[in-house]
Amino acid sequence: MKRITSLPFFVLLMGISGLAMIGPAAHALGNQEFHIARTFFYGAILTLILCSLIAMSTLDRSPRRVARSHFITLIFSFALLPVLLAIPFHEAHGRTSFFDAWFEMVSDFTTTGSTLYDSPWRVNASLHLWRSIVGWLGGLFVWIAAIAILAPMNLGGFEVRSAGNRSRIIQSFVQIARVADTSERLSKYAVKFTPIYVGLTFTLWLGLMIAGDTPFVALCHAMATLSTSGISPVGGLYWAESGIWGEVLIFCFMFFAVSRLTFSQDTVDQQKGKIWRDPELQMALILIILVPTVLYLRHFAGVVEEETTTGMMDGMRALWGGLFTTLSFLTTTGFESKAWGAVTDWSNLSTPGLMLVGLSLIGGGIATTAGGVKLLRVYALFRHSERELEKLVHPSSVGGSGQEARRIRRQGAQISWVFFMLFALSIIAVIVALSLTGVQFENAMVLAVAVLSNTGPLVETAAEAPISISGVPPMAKTILAVGMIVGRLEALAIIALFNPDFWRK
Repeated sequence: MKRITSLPFFVLLMGISGLAMIGPAAHALGNQEFHIARTFFYGAILTLILCSLIAMSTLDRSPRRVARSHFITLIFSFALLPVLLAIPFHEAHGRTSFFDAWFEMVSDFTTTGSTLYDSPWRVNASLHLWRSIVGWLGGLFVWIAAIAILAPMNLGGFEVRSAGNRSRIIQSFVQIARVADTSERLSKYAVKFTPIYVGLTFTLWLGLMIAGDTPFVALCHAMATLSTSGISPVGGLYWAESGIWGEVLIFCFMFFAVSRLTFSQDTVDQQKGKIWRDPELQMALILIILVPTVLYLRHFAGVVEEETTTGMMDGMRALWGGLFTTLSFLTTTGFESKAWGAVTDWSNLSTPGLMLVGLSLIGGGIATTAGGVKLLRVYALFRHSERELEKLVHPSSVGGSGQEARRIRRQGAQISWVFFMLFALSIIAVIVALSLTGVQFENAMVLAVAVLSNTGPLVETAAEAPISISGVPPMAKTILAVGMIVGRLEALAIIALFNPDFWRK
């Protein structure tokens, strides 16, 4: 086991990718799609052979255990590993360019879920399975890497709680990088989190099958829910056969992307406590209650004004559609409830896509598979604003709630505001770059938010008309792929690469 964990991080990812190719090969073989089965099977053999050769050539070398090398590998993995994943997809599809296949794999591996195929029936079922597996592995990769690599560096949202303990985030990162054995942390948390991740996926898979979905669709939707990729082989939950009960199951399992305390309490600089006292879960519950209520009252007012005759069940379906879709986009999953259309049919009013954009920007919890700004950063800014308003009324008042709360309100809010500004600047940069390639401004804005928040389905619901990514220029696709990687890793972590202390031994 030690020999395996001592291998380079990227080599381990190559080996896992090779083993994952066996799944689509077996599925295609069962459906008598022999060309696709051979493609993925040969791809698995060649990938494992290449991985074995690299592993043998680096076996006797002293491993680089510092967090710096693993962090650099983490960045390049999201750009280079999809090249390997795209080879069997390109060969099996036969009617797509390798560049488009690479874009598809970047979207899946970053759990964004954007696709170049407007109709899911244009892609073979085994290829949909491969997309779901890549997205599912990307979610597991984010789970493990967040706590094993980003947490010791005080990045990825962990800096909000630890900002008051250290004067500089990068300085703390350099100190930890010199002494921490990141390989052991990766192996430790991989062993700890993988059974949980697999068990939750398997449980949801069984539940969706019992609710009425076919085993294939249930498996893809289960993997898409846990990884928050939103990848669906049938174009979303509207065409799923599980109906309202399937949405209820998915709704419950999406809470694992709201707070890390739902599946683990092993975090950095965070005391173990009751999950109901977790600020991220509290913020999520507030948004889940507030946003659907506002939508419901808005459309209820439309019903009263139009004097239309509606039943109670129509109103309940509209309320459920808003509730489910709010949590879905808050966790950056992007599933749209089958009852979401009932919201507009109920009152003949359009549903504001800008509200879904705002939910995607907020995102889920830190160290989860969700993207966006993260709930903990929003919570820090909220508590800081609340304290400033209190000081306007009582300038001599003293803020309470303990040392941790004061740290979040002060240094935590400061670093959260810095990240929020970097996130906003990233959105502006992507919008400008897309506009220079010929993309319309409205579409460029939705695309920028979708890729940086890793919410691919947003392009189909936020704009007035669904945006076809396949119709944008190749340069724009490259910009979108880079935006997905930046959104997954976060701009604050990438900026750490430009600090001179990062490269000093």
